[in-house]
Order: sequence, then structure tokens, then C-alpha cells
Amino acid sequence: MSKKILSLVLTLTISKICFAQTYAEHVAGEIIVKFKSNNKAVVAGYKSKLLDSKTYLIKIKNKSNFSETIKEWNSRPNVEFAEPNFIYRAIGVRESSNLTDPMSSHLWGLHNNGTNEPKSNGRNSSPQGIAGADINALKAWKVTKGDSRLKIAVIDTGIDYKHEDLKDNIWVNQAEANGIPGVDDDGNGFVDDIHGYDFSDNDGDPMDGNGHGTHCAGTIAAVHDNGLGIKGVMGDAQIVAVKFLNDDGAGDTASAIEAIKYATSLGVDIMNNSWGGGGESQALKNAIEEARDAGIIFTAAAGNSATNNNSLPQFPANYNLENVISVAAHNYADTLASFSCYGNKTVHVAAPGRNILSTVPGNKYAVYSGTSMATPHVTGVVGLYISHKGRQDVGSLRTMLMDTSVYKKSYGRKIISAGRVDAYNFLNEIKTSRPIPPSENSWISKSVDLFETSHPYAPQTLLRKKFVVPGAQNVRVVVRNYGIEKNYDSLRFLDASGAEIDRVDGSGTNFVSEYVDGDTIEVFFKADASVQDYGIEINEIQFVRK
Repeated sequence: MSKKILSLVLTLTISKICFAQTYAEHVAGEIIVKFKSNNKAVVAGYKSKLLDSKTYLIKIKNKSNFSETIKEWNSRPNVEFAEPNFIYRAIGVRESSNLTDPMSSHLWGLHNNGTNEPKSNGRNSSPQGIAGADINALKAWKVTKGDSRLKIAVIDTGIDYKHEDLKDNIWVNQAEANGIPGVDDDGNGFVDDIHGYDFSDNDGDPMDGNGHGTHCAGTIAAVHDNGLGIKGVMGDAQIVAVKFLNDDGAGDTASAIEAIKYATSLGVDIMNNSWGGGGESQALKNAIEEARDAGIIFTAAAGNSATNNNSLPQFPANYNLENVISVAAHNYADTLASFSCYGNKTVHVAAPGRNILSTVPGNKYAVYSGTSMATPHVTGVVGLYISHKGRQDVGSLRTMLMDTSVYKKSYGRKIISAGRVDAYNFLNEIKTSRPIPPSENSWISKSVDLFETSHPYAPQTLLRKKFVVPGAQNVRVVVRNYGIEKNYDSLRFLDASGAEIDRVDGSGTNFVSEYVDGDTIEVFFKADASVQDYGIEINEIQFVRK
């Protein structure tokens, strides 16, 4: 079987719709269909579930040729779109657990003194930290520690709502808590949703059987000054447990949509989404848009595959919506974590995400790593801001979060803001400076000897070429023509240290790469053993004089 059949990478265009033949991981035999108008007559012939007034989860009858089934549904005149029911997963890895030494001193993400990273697998990941490379929580807490009226939905594997360090900050639906068991006392369509809801098992008990969601919740709002465990970014908040990932950490698009719509109906202020993978879903995007229209911030983990989200998108983090804040992970030494995805057009800010201590089920504590752990830091910081300033326009809030982040060269041109979040700056709207990029008028073109592949290129082609302009301040490359198998082969652009600063695949002309600081840029073309495309042609570079 070819790697394309096994691929978890989706190439998809949503408009009246043209799908590629491969899909990201999805539930076999299930599709999500949105009709232009309600079409119960069509749906009546299938096992289906209504997701909203025009959108259905449908179990298809013929599973033998899934892509053809998708195409057939999309060809129907009353169908707006049809797509697979993708699978998403929690984005976080347990490093160690059950720490017994004093815990709050190990919360380097809140206060990094350069020596307080908790150990993972018996050792620290960094021999020495950078003091101050944190969210500046101690200073921010002099302004606010949160607001017990503010509601935050943790959309994840559930939460141990009985945890000693969380229970006082868990949302309680009083109508259900004081009502009759087995009855929808508040009439919202969900029975016994006292602390939230479980869309994985379709019941009112969102207890966490995995640990991931409880860990995220602790970073956001573990109770302060109770003599137990740790402290969250917020001391006061209401955490709503919205479970759609099962105890193995996996869930599908349909359940994610239901979870988001439920949280929207509760009027939460923020949704924390430390999950991803799957493919681009218009139905999921529509649900996040509804949250946006309700003024709800949607924080999302950028991903842990150490790839560029500009060219290899991660969802839901890559949805281009004003309320989506895509979060990369930085480490104890003030650089992007080695696993973190990035993207100077797609990822907004960085936050602590390597070796993060937080709560796990059973009144225990553990160290996890991932952009999953960075995302609740940002959720908590946004919660502090809303507690202090009140609800804001979602796009303006995101811009302020980026403008007040702390610039570091290690994040430069890796993420949109080129900075890590700073809660104190954000609360006080203290905007920070960044280097001014070269103006377009300052670039000088220089012809170089043609560097190209064969056309088409051969299987397993590997080509490297350094371009050096002595004395240049910055250098970038112009790719005159390129045809590169999307998602499998690539042309990468590296700086003098070998760090990737950009990449391209697909087809096009006159692609201009990101620039490097200094006089040297390297291009690296790599192809696998399957499909070969046209290849590349480069005969121009551009530079800025010192």
C-alpha cells in the first residue's frame, strides 16, 4: 500500500468542493454534510445526527470508495459541502509524575529564576535556564488574579473536577446540581451537566480518564494559596469541563463541533483547545466562527511536529479567524521548544510549554511537555486581561497580546509576533519594540548561475546550494519556477547555522523566501521515492547592504 493511502495529511479545497484522493485521519464510513437548505428527506435514508440546522453527521452505506462518495455528495445541487469526520488528538506528552518536593517553586512558566525547571525522566532538559523567560505572573498578580465570574471552557479529555487543587474553581451548573438526577433541569438539552458535558460518551459526566485535560485546567486556574500543590495563571475563574476526546486522547470532528457549540451556548469567555491534527473542516470552522461572533476567544495549540504551519497547516490552530490564537511552545532557555510548530504567518505567540508541572487526576501532579501546555498559559493570561479590562473585540485583544509580547531573536520570523507572552505588559497594554524589517525598496537583485533539478526530478533527489553575498546584512532567494509534490517533497531555506527559516512545496512562480540575517542562505531540495513533479529553477537572489 502506498504512503499516500496511509497519509494523515489532507489536501483539501472547500468551495463547491474539490478533494484530493487522500485524507487526514478520519472515522471510517462517516461524513459531515452541510445542506444549502434543510434536507430531511435525503438524510432520512441514512443513520445521521444533526449538528446544527443544516449540518449532519451521516453514516454512509458504501464504504468501499470513500473519496468517490465524498465527490458524489459534493456534486449534489443542495449540498454546500461534504467532508470526512476527521480525528483530532491531544497534543501533550507526560514527562514524569507524582512529584513530592515543594511544587509551586517548579512553575518556571509563571516565574523562571533560571534554576527551577522540574525534572523530566530523571533530569532537566536544560542545564541552565534564562531568568525572566516566563509569563511575568508575579508582577501581573499585583494587578489581578482573575475573576470568579469569568468562564473558561477546557475542551479536551475532561477534567478531574474533584481534584483538591481545582474543585473550588470548577464551574457548577446550579440548576442541575440542585435538580433531579436524570432530568434536564435547566432545559438546555443536556441532562445532569453539573460541571460540563462529555461528548465522547454523550453523558453529563466529563471526568478525565486521561490526564491531559486536567493538566491544562491546572495551568489555567489551579487554586491559589490553599496550601496544596501548585498555582494556576489565574487564582479565580470558573473552569467548564467540556470533554470530546476519549480516554485515549482522540476525538472526531462531529464531537468537537458539539463541544464548541455547547461552550458557546454557556456564554464562556475563552475556549482552551490543546488538541489538533486531523484535516481542514469547514464544519468545524463554522462552529469556531459562531464562537467568534459571540465574542469568545479560542486559544489553540500550534502542534508538536516541529514543522512550519505556513506550509504544513495544523487544525484548528490554522483557521484564519480573528478569535483564534495559535500558540507555540518555548522552553526554559527562552528559545522555541524543539518539538514546537511555528509559522510567521500562522502562529501568533509563544508561551512556556516544555516541562510544565500541573494537576492530573487523583489529586496528583505531573510534568508534561507540548504546545498543549503552552496554550493554557495563554488562556490564563487572556483570562487575566478580560478580568481586568472586560470583554474586548476579539481581534483587537489578539493584536494587543502580540504587541505586548517580549521580542526575542530566537522567535524572530518564526511566529507572527516574534515574541513570548507577558501578562504584566498585556494587562497594562505596554507595547514592546521589535526590529524593523528591511523595506522592500532596500532589496537589490543579483543574478546567479542557474540552480535547478532535472525536470521532472528523479526519485530521492537531494540537492543543496549555499548562496553567499559578502558583507550583506540580509539575503533571500527567488525561486523562478517550482513544481514540488505537496506535503511530501520540499525546498527548504536555511540560515548560516542550519536553522530552517522557510520552505515551499506545491507549484508556482517567483516565490520569494523569508530572509536570513547575515550574508549566507542555503537551499535544500529533498524528494522521496514516489511521485515526481517539475522541480525547481533558481537564478536570482536578493540582498540588503549593511
